[in-house]
Amino acid sequence: MSTDRRDESRTNAGAREGADGVAGPKPAWSEGYGGVVDRRLGVDRRVLEAGFSGLERRRGAGRRLSESQKAAEEGNLTPEQFLFLMAINEFKKANQTHFPTWTDVLEVIRLLGYRKTCGSELNLRNAEDWREASDAASNVRAPRWAERFMPKKKDAA
Repeated sequence: MSTDRRDESRTNAGAREGADGVAGPKPAWSEGYGGVVDRRLGVDRRVLEAGFSGLERRRGAGRRLSESQKAAEEGNLTPEQFLFLMAINEFKKANQTHFPTWTDVLEVIRLLGYRKTCGSELNLRNAEDWREASDAASNVRAPRWAERFMPKKKDAA
């Protein structure tokens, strides 16, 4: 006798999330979950994932955009957002690229003076958190990188 997954998901739908908003037990059919969820079943794939990273931007009931996000979407950037935007644009012009890689973005961020001085507010399962001194070097340029742009000295003979 086979069971219909749709019937099980309907009976377990109320058990997925408790009154406090914390995910409850997984539905019985989710054992051996292979990564594909039929949205028509009413199953929220986020409930099946193990934990939250802190990077989720989906808004549900009671979750609103922060004031800085609202302002940025309306075109009113903070000085920090504007500086970052201008730095990325300059990087793209200087390197003749339309799409910087994530490594390029991190390089620009470090050259702007940002350093990892505080513990992370994210819950990342596959990465170790670390800190550095606030005055640490950016370490994104070769040791003699600046010499390329200095005027060459003429030999006095």
